[in-house]
Amino acid sequence: MANRPGAAAVTGGALLALLCPGAAVAQDADAYPREVSGGYAALTLADQDVSLDVAAPAVRGSGDRAWFPAAGGGADPEAGDADVELGGTALLTSAAGERLPLSGLRLRLDGDGGTLLARTAVAGQARELDLAEVTSGAEPVVRTSGVTWRGLRASLTADGAALLSEWSGTRYAAGDAFGVLDVTVGTGSEDVRETPEPTPTPPRTPTETEQAGPEPAPPGASVAHSALAPGSRQQVSGAGFAPGEVVLVAIDGDTRYQATADEQGRVSRTFPVYDNAVEGEHVVRLHSADGSTPAAFKAVEVTFAVH
Repeated sequence: MANRPGAAAVTGGALLALLCPGAAVAQDADAYPREVSGGYAALTLADQDVSLDVAAPAVRGSGDRAWFPAAGGGADPEAGDADVELGGTALLTSAAGERLPLSGLRLRLDGDGGTLLARTAVAGQARELDLAEVTSGAEPVVRTSGVTWRGLRASLTADGAALLSEWSGTRYAAGDAFGVLDVTVGTGSEDVRETPEPTPTPPRTPTETEQAGPEPAPPGASVAHSALAPGSRQQVSGAGFAPGEVVLVAIDGDTRYQATADEQGRVSRTFPVYDNAVEGEHVVRLHSADGSTPAAFKAVEVTFAVH
């Protein structure tokens, strides 16, 4: 692999512009039947020689995995199309210590393909480019309140390869793997694939209970097993979140998983207890993916023991 000295130099002003709010708004969002109302994209880098850090409101997970909140855009669940603006900044660091900020992230999905766009600054100049082509071998999962795409493979475009080559001094080529994306967005809509057209009924005046809506579940969390052995499987359940909200699951402070709240604001996630888990108490924490929190609490936590 041919190397040359890193040529990237980001001035303070250019970096500040990239980190500040105001990322490019997803274009043609009005062309989609549903508006994106929350959600997250999780990115795992493919290059082990490049480390990944983030700037808020993005959240760093375990390994080179990060979570970027969906900040706007539109979606067509029936067609599997979306144009999603992502908040936060990805901060790539090469083996030589060169840092490359990627801001204004936007994901365009069209059927089984798409594009990951980004804003960046190289040699003190900001620019926007198509960073990677995105492909998927699976249909999106459509629910009442949102859509999920899993295992989206992002491969560098010619512009993306040139950018990373110039930044790191390592030669990249178009088609090289950039990373894998798991994306969940809220749409606040009915499941267009499974819900039939409703039959018209005569209008009536709703009762006070119906007007108020269902009683929200109280904040809290619980686990299926208060104590278990290494190598077992645990399940955490939580309540009190907003319907359709993406919730992150952290084990002992390490964000590893996500879940989506149902119509009553409840979440559930099963996860493995590693074979090398130490004996004693462990903490499972549930918190909102986009950094916002329900009014009643900042996060919910529950403990379990490994013996």
